[in-house]
Amino acid sequence: MQAWHVHENGEPSEVMRLEQAEPPTPGEGQVLLRVRAANINFPDALLCRGQYQVRPPLPFTPGVEICGETEDGRRVIANPALPHGGFAEYAVADSAALLPAPDALDDAEAAALHIGYQTGWFGLHRRAALQAGETLLVHAAAGGVGSAAVQLGKAAGATVIGVVGGSAKAAVAKDLGCDVVIDRRSEDVVAAVKEATGGRGADVIYDPVGGEAYTQSAKTVAFEGRIVVVGFAGGTIPSPALNHALVKNYSILGLHWGLYNTKNPKLVRRCHEELTDLAARGAIKPLVSERVPLGEAAAAVQRVADGLTTGRIAVVMEESA
Repeated sequence: MQAWHVHENGEPSEVMRLEQAEPPTPGEGQVLLRVRAANINFPDALLCRGQYQVRPPLPFTPGVEICGETEDGRRVIANPALPHGGFAEYAVADSAALLPAPDALDDAEAAALHIGYQTGWFGLHRRAALQAGETLLVHAAAGGVGSAAVQLGKAAGATVIGVVGGSAKAAVAKDLGCDVVIDRRSEDVVAAVKEATGGRGADVIYDPVGGEAYTQSAKTVAFEGRIVVVGFAGGTIPSPALNHALVKNYSILGLHWGLYNTKNPKLVRRCHEELTDLAARGAIKPLVSERVPLGEAAAAVQRVADGLTTGRIAVVMEESA
């Protein structure tokens, strides 16, 4: 089979090599999957750089989210078990964690439903208890994680404010359903949020960026609001001023979706059932902006690493293209 291997840490375009390899052998409790499509996530870039919280032994194959096919022909979505990730013709995954791919979505869309949408569902509903009629602010609203939160927020009946960088991404966020779009490159985010909310601020803020975005979040969160800390794609981990949270009466909520797989797998399955229902009703649909062949995976991961993409890029195998 063909598989991308990382032999040393560095930038994805420099360290990912497409090589011939034997299909991986499943371990106890694992299953071999033929990869139909693999979604590219920012953690794939961090894995290449050696900066992710999980550091598989070298060499490894990145690709943490796939739509695959079991040997008995079932179409499933899964998180491959590293070091045998999804940027290959075959991957392995824990059999107990396989989820049925929604019929309403094609392979690339199904591959993109898992991490981003589960993160959004747990962040908005489990952690922040978003209610219909509340205002949700989403940073990086045109990105893979942000676009999922926008759709889930609209499905929940919230008014959604999307913050993006650039006019092209602003157009994408508008098409996704954002009620208000703020271009951080040309607008004062804090002033624009206060204007859009009549000075009240956002009830829930979904932040996968960190850094300056978190600073803006603390300035725009409403009384009894909730800031959901999802990640640090901006590269800077902020240090929240807890005295500010005290005097302004807001909550800072951490979200590590992966822990739910071990702490509460039944809830993960319930989340998937709800996402499948939303997809069937057309309320959510992963924004797959590009579909690339396996041979272009390294360049695509680099574009995600550099923040040059909107929505998701999916690596699609020829058999399912």
